Amino acid sequence: MRLHLPWLLAAIALFAVEAIIATQLNHLHFIRAYFGDFLVVMLVYCAVKAFWNVEAKRLALGVFIFACAVELAQLFRLADVLQLTGWARVVLGTSFSAYDILMYAAGCLCIWWLDTRCAIIKAKRVILE
Repeated sequence: MRLHLPWLLAAIALFAVEAIIATQLNHLHFIRAYFGDFLVVMLVYCAVKAFWNVEAKRLALGVFIFACAVELAQLFRLADVLQLTGWARVVLGTSFSAYDILMYAAGCLCIWWLDTRCAIIKAKRVILE
């Protein structure tokens, strides 16, 4: 395990954006309902990459599966079953939406593409030097 600062900074920036969406942009339905889901998988991806060197495709798939598991927990109302309150209820969520799964997929594909693209550019620089 080794700290990779660019990924950590990206995770912190995405967390800040998510916090703004949750606290200041409640009135903008598209941003709150869809864009937040798109970004949250990127946040998880960046947070994992900040500490562990995981292959991009494997990590994107793992993050997507994790996000789908959270969405399934919402379908089965796990927050109600466990009687969660406060932040635990907010993090787990309470309402299932198939659109959320589409946004998770889009977010995972986007961050995978960005990670892969950056790795290709970095490899080309090393070859040219």
